[in-house]
Formats: sequence, C-alpha cells, structure tokens
Amino acid sequence: MMMVLSIRKWASKLFFIVVFTAALLVVTGGYRFLVDAISPVHPYREPKGEALKVFLTDPESPEGGHLADRLRWFYWYGE
Repeated sequence: MMMVLSIRKWASKLFFIVVFTAALLVVTGGYRFLVDAISPVHPYREPKGEALKVFLTDPESPEGGHLADRLRWFYWYGE
C-alpha cells in the first residue's frame, strides 16, 4: 500500500499555524503595550520633591525559640 499525501491539506494546516502564531504574537504584544501604557508609575522609584519613602521593618524572627514563640510569631506576622 502506498500512502497518499495531499499537499493542499498540509499547506492549509501550515497556513493556519502560521496565521495563528502571527495573531498570537500581535495580541500578546498589544497586551504588553497596553499594560505598560496603563500601569502606574514604578512604585520603587526615587520620590520627587519633598516626598519621603518610609519603610517599616519587621523585628527579627525567633528562629531558635520555643514552639509557642514560633507559633505566636506565625499568627502575628503571617510568616
């Protein structure tokens, strides 16, 4: 038996894959452009003018403490 390959079917499948890939790239590129255009200013940039950026640091975790201390720490800070 000889296998018959239809070039027209393979060409249409290849054309679909190429068009789908091109459309996917256009849509994802457009999405990235919109996200960059709409997104707010970078939150970690240096403040301008007289603005101050304030950080609150958490105290040291009780790694070597008792189980009760570690459990209290977990419920208090969520870590």
